[in-house]
Amino acid sequence: MRKTGILILSFVFISLCYLTYVSAEKVFRTDWQLPETLDKSLSQYRLVLITRDMETPFWDKVGNGALEQAQIDGASLEVWGSYGNDQEDFLKKIDIALHSKVDGIIVQGLDSEEFKKMTKIKASSYGIPIITVANDVPMEESLRRTYVGSDQYKAGRMIANQLLKDMGDKGTIVLMYDSSQEYFQLQRLNGIQDVLKNHPKIVTINAETSDEREEIVSKTQDILNQTPEVDAFIAVNANIAGAMIQEISKRFQIEPYFIYSFDDGPESISLLTEGKLDGIIEQSPEMMGKLSVKMMMEWLTGETVPLDIIGYYTDIQILKVTDVQ
Repeated sequence: MRKTGILILSFVFISLCYLTYVSAEKVFRTDWQLPETLDKSLSQYRLVLITRDMETPFWDKVGNGALEQAQIDGASLEVWGSYGNDQEDFLKKIDIALHSKVDGIIVQGLDSEEFKKMTKIKASSYGIPIITVANDVPMEESLRRTYVGSDQYKAGRMIANQLLKDMGDKGTIVLMYDSSQEYFQLQRLNGIQDVLKNHPKIVTINAETSDEREEIVSKTQDILNQTPEVDAFIAVNANIAGAMIQEISKRFQIEPYFIYSFDDGPESISLLTEGKLDGIIEQSPEMMGKLSVKMMMEWLTGETVPLDIIGYYTDIQILKVTDVQ
């Protein structure tokens, strides 16, 4: 019995010595690595994308691109937004994001005093970086880190040149835009006017309206009554295009008019497919989403500091009705 006990104790002692040796060998092995101190999911950067135009074709693509890139970069991203361009709700969501102390905010720019005050003062006090996407605001008035989206001035020049190519360098052109005078819209207007001013036989009519459908209809009626010789329309703000075209078609055939706009309106693609628009500026919304997340992550991780203050431009091109029919 005593011998059996001694044998058991000897076996236990030898086993302990072996396990101690194995553990020590693992510690001193040169290729051994310490385990991660934090679970990866707990160390994710928290980002939020905020837009004024939820569930529209353009912004759905921006959101999808952003979500795809966030997954690649291991970031947590939520897409928030308001519907029908509800500015009060939009600003409230930015305020909630700031109070939630997210790591970064990617936001559709709004050229208003409330937006600029919120992004210039409040975001700075929280130390939260902001990147504008698709619609920019002046950097010095918002302190945004960078902008990701189209070169809107170039887009304006492109659409004006296409109109001249289709119509010729003589005629009357109506430029219809939103009275809010947002920065992206002013950039487009500047691009259009810089092209058209070099053609003395071109007459331009600036038509300012609100984004309310009734007022767009009323403004279109006034133009058609007062200037029946109109040859072309450019809806500088794409949200205006649907109501504008609907009113024109009630009184005249659409075909004689040259009508152009941009692809960021909720009806832009369907109007083009139906042949009611002759052409639009096609942007790269999915790439905007991807690149905005990529640049935010590069700033947060210190890979790219500072970001390009002017911005990162995505591709644009003319998409004509003949391309979709």
